[in-house]
Amino acid sequence: MEVTRDRPLLKRSVGALPRPPLRNQWRTLKDSGARTGFAVAATAVCLLVVLMALTLVSRSWPLLQAYPLADLLTGQTWQPLHGLFGFAPFIAGSLAVTLVAMVIAVIPAVFSGIYLAEYTSNRARAVLKPLLDLLVGIPSVVYGLWGILFIVPLVRDTIGPWSDRTLGRFLPVFARTNPSGYGLLSAGFVLAVMAFPLIAAVTEEVLRSAPREMRETLLALGATRWETTQCVVRHAGLTGILAAVVLGFSRAFGETLAVMMLVGNTVKIPASIFDAAYPLPALIANNYGEIMSVPLYESALMGAALVLLLVVVAFNVLARLVIGRLTEK
Repeated sequence: MEVTRDRPLLKRSVGALPRPPLRNQWRTLKDSGARTGFAVAATAVCLLVVLMALTLVSRSWPLLQAYPLADLLTGQTWQPLHGLFGFAPFIAGSLAVTLVAMVIAVIPAVFSGIYLAEYTSNRARAVLKPLLDLLVGIPSVVYGLWGILFIVPLVRDTIGPWSDRTLGRFLPVFARTNPSGYGLLSAGFVLAVMAFPLIAAVTEEVLRSAPREMRETLLALGATRWETTQCVVRHAGLTGILAAVVLGFSRAFGETLAVMMLVGNTVKIPASIFDAAYPLPALIANNYGEIMSVPLYESALMGAALVLLLVVVAFNVLARLVIGRLTEK
């Protein structure tokens, strides 16, 4: 009876509770709107990549219908006037010049990032960090001109003859097959300079984001600065450093103008670091808009762009899988 008697009072008490103020409703609305906006932006980015791939597939479809994909990827002859579209020299040229750049850039860039994060003072970092940002923002054509004026003569007059007399006698990959100085080594060196600041900056940011307590604990236990740095890199920064290398690879693999100015643009599979080559971006930039009256020529260039996109995506997916395995360990 008492419970029954109290029910009207309970209803009146609940009904008398104040409604949420308008300010709280507005905050909830803003939170919901922000969540929706972020979701739309993320979806738009994913759809943009898919749309880009579908566009390239549709534009290169006539070539894919006319020739087997395996023949296109392994063919070594590029003669559009005769209907021969072999992408192998261009794929090999892109991979070779990127590999040369990564061999030159990765270790110095990672060491520079470690130095900025673990050893340098705040005053020195305030000077060096803007210099890295400046290197990232320099236009590609400036790098290309610098390569023509400095790197090409250095390779032609100094590095090439020395390599031919020493390493080239035993290893054909170091033989001086091209005396002009334009080739994989010159283009790879400039690409390394372009990728260096990106890898170094990302490495530095990754290591600086590691917990400070980790460093303090190791130092308190008697570890040296070098031992502390090794532990931080191995346990907190390795996956981030690999991600930095992936970004550097993507930056180098897709570079067009600087490479086009230095690589020699010769359709062949390179056998030496001094050979001229013809990467995929240079093929597209040099030929798009030219002799489009040739059947399937535009479709072939769109196919080259599709191959370029797929290689970058495949490398990024593979790197993500490796990073995921390392994170699990």
